[in-house]
Amino acid sequence: MAKDATYKVKFRRRREFKTNYKKRISLLKSGKPRLVVRKTNRYIIAQIVISKEAQDYTLIGITSKILKKFGWNYSCKNLPACYLTGLIIGKLAIKNNINEAILDIGLNRSTKGNRIYAVLKGALDAGLKVPHSEEILPNEERIKGFHIANYLEKFKNLPNDFELVKQKILEKFK
Repeated sequence: MAKDATYKVKFRRRREFKTNYKKRISLLKSGKPRLVVRKTNRYIIAQIVISKEAQDYTLIGITSKILKKFGWNYSCKNLPACYLTGLIIGKLAIKNNINEAILDIGLNRSTKGNRIYAVLKGALDAGLKVPHSEEILPNEERIKGFHIANYLEKFKNLPNDFELVKQKILEKFK
């Protein structure tokens, strides 16, 4: 039970689970541009952001929606699309004389080989220098989408199998 009336209210963005201020201040202390990667329900957002005088300025920003212009006809949130988005942001950063950055994943979970690290792998392959550990990056098979292709091959006969099972069920319950 509280004994006195002093209570410090947390910052609004912390209460809303939008910003981890401890992590943010450690990223800002480096003084390097940040490669900010965010996930939405349909797309991946990648930005190169600098911070000056307590304000963030976005130098370069793209979403994976841009892949449609390059002829990408698949999902814009899968691992290969994230890699391609990272490749584009890396090329744009190099073109704008930004050679190094640090990765800012925000409040996203950090798991080995996830979509955020696919964006990082794309940026690294474009020539951007970002401190990282090699074991956290997804492997080449997943980046190229072999896991999706193998998954779809399992379901090639799905329509025929569906009809056979449907017939068996109808015969059993005549």
